[in-house]
Amino acid sequence: MSTRGTDFLHQWPSNNIPETIGADTISVSELTNELFADAKALDISENEIEEDTGSVYGAILDAIVHFDPGIPE
Repeated sequence: MSTRGTDFLHQWPSNNIPETIGADTISVSELTNELFADAKALDISENEIEEDTGSVYGAILDAIVHFDPGIPE
């Protein structure tokens, strides 16, 4: 179990997924690759992220589909 990997996956979308991105296969795949590259730079392996969370692709897709920008200022 990796709390570090799970925490990384939960924090990454809020800083890296643009509000205007679509939920298409190419966009989600590119974001998945970016997430793994950022994780690798922090010495977090793909297995460390996925062992508790399952599919990173699915988590990113879910983050896009359920995006909530909050209350406008």
